[in-house]
Amino acid sequence: MSETSSISWIKWLVISLVVLVLDQWSKQWILASLTLTEHIELFPFFNIIHVHNYGAAFSILSDQPGWQRWFLTIVTSVISIVLLVWLRRLKASQKLLAFSLVFIIGGALGNLYDRVMYGYVVDFIDWHYNGYHWPAFNLADAAICLGAVLLIVDTFKNPDLTKESNS
Repeated sequence: MSETSSISWIKWLVISLVVLVLDQWSKQWILASLTLTEHIELFPFFNIIHVHNYGAAFSILSDQPGWQRWFLTIVTSVISIVLLVWLRRLKASQKLLAFSLVFIIGGALGNLYDRVMYGYVVDFIDWHYNGYHWPAFNLADAAICLGAVLLIVDTFKNPDLTKESNS
């Protein structure tokens, strides 16, 4: 186990909490402001839209009869716990890796909350061009993607440190 105090990893979780709060605040605003499928065009390529995602990323499994809600809840919970344990074991020098993990954790918990409370995830960011729409997403999804990109960058930038933190 690496040398790090409990205080330092808990401080990192503040970023996850900020991600979670911003994500939930934005989703509550959408739920209060727009009816389902209603949209606001902000730019010719960007809308705010109220949609529900009953599946995983890109609406994978959304056409299933309901088992996916609990399956995805369990998977997200397990992944979040694994990431928390990983975060707790990081060395103080592994800042980029810590950033990546707390963004993923915050985003995962934001979508987990939706799935448990509503049975779906509230999505509202709609990028489009020439009739093609990227699947709608939310701030939690953006945080997860940012965390994944940072994780990849850290893997290439610090391959030895990443291996050490996994052992």
